[in-house]
Amino acid sequence: MTWNATLALDYTHQAGKTLAHFRHSGPLRILQSLYPEGDAICHNVIVHPPGGLVGGDTLELAFSAAPGTHGLVTTPGATRFYRSTGEPALQNTRLTLEAGARMEWLPLEAICYSGCLAENRLTMALAPGAELMGWDVTALGLPAAGQPFESGSFRQHIEMPGVWLERARLDASDKLLMDSPVGLAGRRCMATLFFVAGSKLERKRRELALDCAREVLQSHSLASSAGATSPDAQVVVVRVLSPVVEPAMALLRLVWQAWRKELWQLAPSTPRLWST
Repeated sequence: MTWNATLALDYTHQAGKTLAHFRHSGPLRILQSLYPEGDAICHNVIVHPPGGLVGGDTLELAFSAAPGTHGLVTTPGATRFYRSTGEPALQNTRLTLEAGARMEWLPLEAICYSGCLAENRLTMALAPGAELMGWDVTALGLPAAGQPFESGSFRQHIEMPGVWLERARLDASDKLLMDSPVGLAGRRCMATLFFVAGSKLERKRRELALDCAREVLQSHSLASSAGATSPDAQVVVVRVLSPVVEPAMALLRLVWQAWRKELWQLAPSTPRLWST
């Protein structure tokens, strides 16, 4: 039996407050909207009761933000891609921001169990004046639990149409990719943090984003396997390789909080759920 589900969430603006309206089919839900930072920023949590995807499962998520809204979206735990007997599992997420909207896309990591056939897709469409901070974190196997990623494959797709496109295919049998110094060098967590805008960032602001990120990176234990770049005038990216998830996620959170402060003049705000 496969679990196919869809979730659509729309952020709207009313009397200075960001409101969330959602529709769903299958086992995907949004928990109650929270406002720990005031009415302007709406915090939401995606819940997937089955707890993971197996071969043949498909999750379709579509989030939109109207002008003047600000939504922060996270998850209560990792997305888990379990072993497949032949069919791939797909999570497909589309984020659409209208002019002047902001969004923070902060799901916890995706874990690829040995034997999975998984694909994780993220597409972001931003109108001029819209901005988004988000991340994508992938863990291959559970090395700390003695469950390495020994078989299976994982496909990753991150795209801002016409601006930025990244595709990757990781096969557990490709030892050159998985273990060599020119590949993952035995590290089993890949993490990407991005700041994207619907129009070109001013050079001074783009350099500020890079400087903030590099200042955090240089004093971190993962400094030698992390870096910040700007592949396009609308995109700033931080990349991290780590043996396990926890230090990579901690590093991304530090950069994200620095970006929040410097680029949006917002105080660092960690979703309460991450501390429970």
